[in-house]
Amino acid sequence: MGCVHGKCCGRYPQSSDGDLRDFRDASPYSAQRKHILSGRSLELVPVPSHDFRLEYSLLTQRGYYPDSPDKENQDSFCVRTQVRGNPNIHFFGVFDGHGQFGTQCSNFVKDRLVEILANDPTLSADPVKAYNSAFLTTNYELHNSDIDDTMSGTTAITVLVIGNTLYVANVGDSRAVVAVKDGNRIIAEDLSYDQTPFRKDEYGRVKLCGARVLSVDQVEGLKDPDIQTWGDEESEGGDPPRLWVQNGMYPGTAFTRSVGDSTAEKIGVVATPEVSMLQLTPNHLFFVVASDGVFEFLSSQAVVNMASKYSDPRDACAAIAGESYKLWLEHENRTDDITIIIVHIKGLSNSGGGVTDGTSGTNNRPATRMRKVSESSVTTGSEVFRSVRSDSSEVQSCQLVLSMNRSPAIVVPSPACQSPWSCD
Repeated sequence: MGCVHGKCCGRYPQSSDGDLRDFRDASPYSAQRKHILSGRSLELVPVPSHDFRLEYSLLTQRGYYPDSPDKENQDSFCVRTQVRGNPNIHFFGVFDGHGQFGTQCSNFVKDRLVEILANDPTLSADPVKAYNSAFLTTNYELHNSDIDDTMSGTTAITVLVIGNTLYVANVGDSRAVVAVKDGNRIIAEDLSYDQTPFRKDEYGRVKLCGARVLSVDQVEGLKDPDIQTWGDEESEGGDPPRLWVQNGMYPGTAFTRSVGDSTAEKIGVVATPEVSMLQLTPNHLFFVVASDGVFEFLSSQAVVNMASKYSDPRDACAAIAGESYKLWLEHENRTDDITIIIVHIKGLSNSGGGVTDGTSGTNNRPATRMRKVSESSVTTGSEVFRSVRSDSSEVQSCQLVLSMNRSPAIVVPSPACQSPWSCD
């Protein structure tokens, strides 16, 4: 959702990977078999420690901003394979900039975050500690760079593959989702949870830091500011609760965590990530990493349903971006920037169980070394999804731990063997 002044401006996209004709008129392949929907080749990377491979593609599409034809795409992305020279460690990230210097912020974080991670000697042994350190160091460096992040910044959703384990670090309201095969169904399981004032724990934390939490209508006197309930994001997404300083009409962020945003940091908008861990099994088909331009009008399950119809992630990226774009224009007179990475998990077997560091076949349990404020679990079949929140001193001063009821993953039947994923 960005800041209140955020993503409003531009003409229909010149995508960084093509233009509108690619979505409407073109067949997926040119005569040379180049995939023109995404403009990218299909990438493959092996994970030798567990004898499987990742097959991925991505797409980024500048938003349609009729009031600002020259507005840049503020989204950026990063894919880094063989981090630290290790063939079993791979990084995928999407960064959604906002504010006047949002493009510069997202590009800065895209470049620095993975570099800091890659140079951390503790990465394999303690990914959660390394993730927290990388985010907070990147935030510090952005504050001290030549980029004015007073009212600009970026969200970040990143997935680090270490052997057969995913570590997902999230700051903001972009999202990572994994597709899980369950009989003849494919279900969406969220790997991150949007950090917005809709969440009771995040609402409580920023209130303790001195934030006023109000929608634009409440700030402008059109609705009662004393009513501190806003329904949910699906019903109230058009005028969400935002964060404001006590005696001013700024910064108006609709998220509670980000990198940058030095003004909002004073009222609780922190760069400390929520880090989640998932051990992969053969039932995990693919995962999606995308900006909120995708998820504004599409649920996680809807995205997984669409992606599961395509054996080629390039087709899936194009279809989801096109549908997201269409839904934006049906609801508003503009669209957000849209960025999506889809990673297929190929050839993973049940052998070599246990959580490993990706450097050897030995088992170890990162969970025993994770520093936590709280931990909650969502179980899907035999899989345990573990969300770990850091106890970093950057957050402790304003941290409030509240219980939060999370809905289980939505379960819907997949088309009867019409998808490329086997239904037997």
